[in-house]
Amino acid sequence: MNQPSAIGQNVVIGENVQFGQGVVIGNNVVIYEGTKIGDYTIIQDNVVIGKQPTRAKNSILPEVKKLPPAVIGSGCTIGTSSIIYANATIGDEVFVADLATIRERVTIGKGTIIGRGVAVENDCKIGQKCKIETNAYITAYSELGDYVFIAPCVVTTNDNYLARSQERFGQFKGVTVKTGGRIGANAIILPGKVIEEDGTVGAGSVVTKDVKERELVVGVPAKKLRDVSEDQLLKNQ
Repeated sequence: MNQPSAIGQNVVIGENVQFGQGVVIGNNVVIYEGTKIGDYTIIQDNVVIGKQPTRAKNSILPEVKKLPPAVIGSGCTIGTSSIIYANATIGDEVFVADLATIRERVTIGKGTIIGRGVAVENDCKIGQKCKIETNAYITAYSELGDYVFIAPCVVTTNDNYLARSQERFGQFKGVTVKTGGRIGANAIILPGKVIEEDGTVGAGSVVTKDVKERELVVGVPAKKLRDVSEDQLLKNQ
């Protein structure tokens, strides 16, 4: 079994953690048992990997006694004070910036960037080469395709009932952003809404209806302004 090529002070490594070649670990890192970490991944100070979720007494999430370990790919960087929960799977060459949180049962594709302070909640799927910028919030049960761009402070939501009434149980639905979709800064996406391929949401907009393929929407509520210009389409990049 490989050992980290460099390791800082006050590091806690659980049983049966598997390291690839050339892994670098900073100070005060906690890696829980069974975690798998690929070749040449850098884990910066104060990172926690493989944390088991703690369920609140009144949580709507099903109780799970113990989840499988986290898996981190090769060539990743995990930024200072980030937390990656158990049963998260991080692809190769993913960059996770400082203070990010990636919850349980999340998958992140190769080459994606998770910005500073981003929260990716449980049961999300994020594709390859996405960019999710500072302080964006990806709500539980969401799915992002490849090459998705999420600007700073975007908020996605999954509960139409705002935590009231029994009717909400079983009806939580995250957002879907298909390949090449883009969302501008401070936009809000309401539960269950779908942004189709190359669909684009302007900054500060509130999306209350699905966004069609190659459509640019703006405003509160968001409405179509025009089609996305040809030079901005993913196929032309």
